[in-house]
Amino acid sequence: MSLCPLCNGLRKIHVECPKCSSDLEDKGKYMDYADEYSAYMDSDTLKQNDGFPQSLQKGQCPHIMKCPKCGHDEVILVQE
Repeated sequence: MSLCPLCNGLRKIHVECPKCSSDLEDKGKYMDYADEYSAYMDSDTLKQNDGFPQSLQKGQCPHIMKCPKCGHDEVILVQE
């Protein structure tokens, strides 16, 4: 199991909104929004069905990023 630097507070990420150029805010792991129990499950198991076929093999953690100004959101893959 890999260690995501964002999930563990080891670093912050700065991503610019493609719509309004504001900084996007990290809203957490994509898998945490799947259902009410996914936040408590093993990340590697969840990555097998997260919709990103290579996330487990490439050691990537999908995070939801949201713009506080215009509401744009997107998923970015963070290298673990």
